[in-house]
Amino acid sequence: VQLQASGGGLVQPGGSLRLSCAASGSIFSLIGMGWYRQAPGKQRELVAAITTDGSTNYADSVKGRFTISRDNAKNTVTLQMNSLKPEDTAVYYCNVAYTAWLPWGQGTQVTVSS
Repeated sequence: VQLQASGGGLVQPGGSLRLSCAASGSIFSLIGMGWYRQAPGKQRELVAAITTDGSTNYADSVKGRFTISRDNAKNTVTLQMNSLKPEDTAVYYCNVAYTAWLPWGQGTQVTVSS
């Protein structure tokens, strides 16, 4: 399975972005997926996860602002990010939730700045 994240960009504080992750391969619908982010000088962290049946979990730092969803027919997982803050600035990646055992894709840069 190969992962490709897209949708990042520069946005002002309080703005919104919608990230998308496309996955190749036939196992996508069988695995829980997550969105991770890595800010400069910090470790990569899991910010949102979704199970195969659509149950979700979020890091406290994004709860109420981010929404993860998936479309198993299209092999995609999406992260809707609202009320963005400068501390959300990072490179965002998708991977298997919690274990991240697939090869990392390139990620997509999100910059929140005025």
